[in-house]
Amino acid sequence: MLPDNLLVLERGWLSSNNIVFLEGERAALIDTGYVTQAGQTLALLEHALAGRRLTRLLNTHSHSDHIGGNAALVEAFGCQVVVPHGIDATIAEWDEEALLLSPLGQSAARFRHDATLAAGDEIELGGLNWRAIAVPGHDMDALAYHNPERRILISGDALWRNGFGVVFSELLGHPEGAGGLKAARETLDVLARLPVEVVIPGHGAPFVEVEDAFERAYRRLAAFEHDIDLLVWHALKVILAFALLERRQLPRADLPVFLARLSFCQSVNARYLNLSNEVLAHRLARDLIRVGTLRDEQGVLVAM
Repeated sequence: MLPDNLLVLERGWLSSNNIVFLEGERAALIDTGYVTQAGQTLALLEHALAGRRLTRLLNTHSHSDHIGGNAALVEAFGCQVVVPHGIDATIAEWDEEALLLSPLGQSAARFRHDATLAAGDEIELGGLNWRAIAVPGHDMDALAYHNPERRILISGDALWRNGFGVVFSELLGHPEGAGGLKAARETLDVLARLPVEVVIPGHGAPFVEVEDAFERAYRRLAAFEHDIDLLVWHALKVILAFALLERRQLPRADLPVFLARLSFCQSVNARYLNLSNEVLAHRLARDLIRVGTLRDEQGVLVAM
């Protein structure tokens, strides 16, 4: 279903997928993974390029698991960096609060961008014309990329095989009145109307079960709309799981202090749950162990 010159380097949940477009002696790339895996990203990309020169790097959005390798790849290849128009100032000023780095306890290496893309703009990648589509919800400034001729959608974190990324803006209440869940529903409506036969998500393998993926996404969204606490607990578990993927392990006794240092956790807990950090830590660890995301090895939480 994918052109021979379009390669998907499927990563895990710590790093987003890397999407490579081979263009003769040159190449372009969408998304670069997390900063601690930048060396791995570079090695995987050099193998895929097979001597080609990376000239362009695009991002679907500005979360840490999508931009973390930008700086390393710019240093290695001198490539041009293109980001969504909505994050232009945030990247230029390197606002770690707005980038959700400091609130989530995550990291990224600072980089400079050369150009922006806005919704409706078109760009050629790998000999195909792609249209940028606004997909607010998980990230209010995110873009997806759609090629109608081959019916391919590069969805970032707006649509996965089994859902979509955490709708952070709904929980943080900014931008005021924008409605992250409302935006996520409108995004799904927009994407569902596109001619799509294959989706390349930000995480997970490319898939052709497009109709089923939309049905699952709508069901998950409806559940969050019906009970906001489901989204709250989902977001907190995702953030903890991501932190453990990066750190690999954390003494269980240190978890309350760890959560207390994350302004996102404290803000969301105060707004919705009003639990002590000890109770919050206990419930999060218990739930993640129950589903097999973490295991407890003699009082140490370890990522599976």
